[in-house]
Amino acid sequence: MRLRQPLQVRAKKGDGFDRRLLAPMMLGSVLNPVNSSVLSVSLVPIGAAFGAPPARTAWLVSALYLATSIGQPVVGRLIDLFGPRRLFLVGTALTGVAGVVGMLAPNLGVLVAARVLLGFGTCSGYPAAMYLIRSEARRTGQESPTGVLTALAVTTQTVAVVGPSLGGLLIGVGGWRATLAVNIPLALAGLYLGARRLPATPPARATGDRRPLAALDLPGMGLFATALVCLLLFLMEPGAAHWYLPVLTLVAAAAFTWRELHTGQPFIDIRVLSGNLSLLATYARSLFAYIVSYAFLYGYTQWLEEGRGLSASQAGLVQLPLFATALVVSTLTGRRPVIRGKLLVGAAGQLAASALLLTLTDGSPVWMLLAVVLVLGVPQGLNSLALQNSVFHQADPERMGSSAGLLRTFGYLGAIIASAAGFGQRADTGGLHHLSWLMLAVSALFLAVTVADRSLRGLGTARDEATPANP
Repeated sequence: MRLRQPLQVRAKKGDGFDRRLLAPMMLGSVLNPVNSSVLSVSLVPIGAAFGAPPARTAWLVSALYLATSIGQPVVGRLIDLFGPRRLFLVGTALTGVAGVVGMLAPNLGVLVAARVLLGFGTCSGYPAAMYLIRSEARRTGQESPTGVLTALAVTTQTVAVVGPSLGGLLIGVGGWRATLAVNIPLALAGLYLGARRLPATPPARATGDRRPLAALDLPGMGLFATALVCLLLFLMEPGAAHWYLPVLTLVAAAAFTWRELHTGQPFIDIRVLSGNLSLLATYARSLFAYIVSYAFLYGYTQWLEEGRGLSASQAGLVQLPLFATALVVSTLTGRRPVIRGKLLVGAAGQLAASALLLTLTDGSPVWMLLAVVLVLGVPQGLNSLALQNSVFHQADPERMGSSAGLLRTFGYLGAIIASAAGFGQRADTGGLHHLSWLMLAVSALFLAVTVADRSLRGLGTARDEATPANP
């Protein structure tokens, strides 16, 4: 197959964004959220099939996020060094293999292993997309490609929200195994589009090193992975019996920090990151936003099935207005450059939705179930868009892949915290209300961090282009 010319030389500066890149970018970016959200309505059927309680099926959620939390910044750094094409193709192929393994899984253990493989396979799509957007912005001279950023955000969050409805449909047609099998045609489409349309970017563009492997900080990546694995395992099963996991986390984190401060080509540049407080605040907001979002996605969906007594298909349909609201909100606000207003309204929307959950009972009418979903659709449409755009403007352009990967890492850390908080008990109304109080507290933190962050004023607007924001 004849490779295309590198992205930077395929067109002259001043040309528009290369629209051929949109299809593989969007498809690669949705592989992870579609697998996250589709699973929300299949946890109960899977638990029934294998005789597993919610505390055990929760590992299906955490396995994906554990792998992805580690893999996103690692693969993002590889994309910074080697370009997106090869990493995209390898990741997409792994996604297809994971779909086959999951579809044929004979027990819960194999299914969890398939989810781990799926997590690593879906790591490349989002960092590759953000890398390509930044590269195209450099080539075209359009430093604020709001239309493309909006399209990426709308696609990913739309698929994440429509996932429960899709999952309910797949379960109704082919059982829970169909929710894993859907990865096979998606992977085939991704391989075709990636091979045909992604540019063959020369390696080591970011470093100028003729030996790009020299810039690959393998010890740093290993220490980062060790610290994150220990932390996430403890969050899944916190307790005195697992006291050694926080200790190992601190030891690995300290070693990682020392390593990154004393190597010439760090995996994560601690010096630069510690000086970029605005980016650190964005990562914190991602953590808080995703705790609330995923606590609702999994907790509310399971309550609809076990507490309210709906079928998997009905629970998916109840979530459908969330998709419609989020899509409309993202589309209407996407081209508006101001980020701070989106985050403030998003925080307020999460507070309102969390409070509404406290009013639900086993006998709540359908209109109340839909009202909660409609309210949460507003922050769903605003927060992911604003967080993504924040990273685009705040991160070092030469580390866009790894910075975008870290954004997802903090988001998935929030998802694991949400699952640890909500899956240790039966999904009844009391459990839902308990989860709602957590969501209220985290939403308040999200709002407080946003109000206190002065760097958000003017971020993303024309006057912000020349001066990076710092709080």
